[in-house]
Amino acid sequence: EEAVFLRKKITLLRAFSLLIGSMVGSGIFISPKGVLKNSGSVGFSLVVWFACGLLSMFGALCYAELGTRITKSGGHYIYILETLGPLPSFLFLWAEFFAIRPANSAVVSLAFGRYMLEPFFAPCAAPVPAVKLVSLLGYYMVLTLNSWSVTWSARLQTALSIVKLLALALIIVPGMMLLAQGHTENFHNAFDRQSLVLDKLPLAFYAGMFAYSGWFQASFVREELVRPERNIPLAVIVSVITVIVGYMLTNVSYYTVLGTQDVLASPAVAVSFVQRAFKSLISVVPVLVALSCFGTMNGGIFTFSRTLFVASREGQWPPLFSMIHIRRHTPLPAVMLMFPLVTAMVCIGDIYHLMNFFSFSRWLFIGLATLGLIVHRHRHPDLHSPFKVPLFVPVSFTIICLFTVAMSFYSDPVNISIGCTMVLSGFPVYYLIIHRQMSNRCHYLTHKLQLLLEVVQQEIKTY
Repeated sequence: EEAVFLRKKITLLRAFSLLIGSMVGSGIFISPKGVLKNSGSVGFSLVVWFACGLLSMFGALCYAELGTRITKSGGHYIYILETLGPLPSFLFLWAEFFAIRPANSAVVSLAFGRYMLEPFFAPCAAPVPAVKLVSLLGYYMVLTLNSWSVTWSARLQTALSIVKLLALALIIVPGMMLLAQGHTENFHNAFDRQSLVLDKLPLAFYAGMFAYSGWFQASFVREELVRPERNIPLAVIVSVITVIVGYMLTNVSYYTVLGTQDVLASPAVAVSFVQRAFKSLISVVPVLVALSCFGTMNGGIFTFSRTLFVASREGQWPPLFSMIHIRRHTPLPAVMLMFPLVTAMVCIGDIYHLMNFFSFSRWLFIGLATLGLIVHRHRHPDLHSPFKVPLFVPVSFTIICLFTVAMSFYSDPVNISIGCTMVLSGFPVYYLIIHRQMSNRCHYLTHKLQLLLEVVQQEIKTY
């Protein structure tokens, strides 16, 4: 009885909540260990955290401009498709679906499970099977919500963003109080060069950038944003600055209370912090952190389903995944597609190996997307853009991304080689199937799944 399409339900507040909720997740609560381990000292780790924040701001500004130039949803995928062509965009989609996104979701889910169970088993570590079971239950709850309602997913993201900022405040305040009282012993000899290993720095940046990752999420839902030309740049700038300040203060608090060895030995840094600094909140903070991870899972599913939706609409993914539920107005098939891969990675994966595994592919394609901004400017010099960044921003961001990707082959050759192989495996698929157009043999199956899921093609274009 009414047109079936994705409604514009993402206001400025919801866009801000989506970005904060995607960035402040498991990263700040698990990445400090990875950054410290690969940077070698407290001082250098803080430098890495600030540099990652600055780099994230550069990338976010580039994506804000791309979001005002290219009016479709889809994030990295649509930007690469519109600027560099169909082959690199399909390779991104291939790597994103089979490696980047399921590994990323598995990392956040495992962090959710670990922190959710921590109060029940402290001071012992929670059993691994129990962690994985709770992780999957949390992921399935978010999957169900995103299949049910766009509005309720957005409302949950707003509420959990407040929880995330509260969790950071509960770590920052006691740490700053102790620092003001003169507890600076853990910062002595902060820049110890003897422990610095240059070829490990890319892995430190991967861990730090993982904590900041999410600054690009607004670009995935561009067609559902209210006044995107104004709200994308505004939401991006405010949210990234908020997160940089919050992360720097959080890390200083960690190091004020915990020594280097304590951070490296802790499976859950935030819990170790609370055990040492604020014992009265020992059962509260892990739950807040778990809810923070829950919000990141929600944001990830919300945005990646739009990538699959757009890729299907552009003819590079099966047509079923560009369909929308007739009553719920959610991209139901695209939301449900990640279910089996994330389940498998949660069951067999380890957080830090998964992080290195997907970071190579993610930053390779983000670098290519910002390279695409430079190409798009060159091809369309007269195109009016309501938001424009200085040229040195995309140039420097692209160079740093691609250089870090190249250096990571020396740092972790096994996981990076697996990630590289995953990207390259998309070549034969593209030339055998996508380049020749998709086979019509799957139309019967698509029709049956349409009836089962109650989904239809979008009736009007909103871009």
